[in-house]
Amino acid sequence: MIRLVPIVALGAVVAVSACQTAQQSVQNKEDLLAAAGFTLQPANTPQRVAAMRKLPPHKFVQQTSGTNVVYVYADPSICQCVYFGNQEAWSNYRAMVFEKRLADERQMTALMNQNTFDFGPWGPW
Repeated sequence: MIRLVPIVALGAVVAVSACQTAQQSVQNKEDLLAAAGFTLQPANTPQRVAAMRKLPPHKFVQQTSGTNVVYVYADPSICQCVYFGNQEAWSNYRAMVFEKRLADERQMTALMNQNTFDFGPWGPW
């Protein structure tokens, strides 16, 4: 007998995740950045705006300042700001992203393992 419940559940998970807008995705990422220890610096002067525009939007850039490594994330669309983080903040962020993905996978697995529909009336496959 073919089990369609996992396929239906997987489709529901994909459909729900597809409903998340790009803005929500960026906002979620920025929430994680702040929680991980990145500091937000507004692009509130012409010089800062110009510097921010040189960075790829919504992407991480690794910069070295002397012996320090700085991770930079520019957001020209939502907060008009740049996030700065050190190695510890970067490690915290990566761990949080990993935990979120793991939780999402667990949720998807739980949905796929639910057997709430009775295919019996439709006969054996």
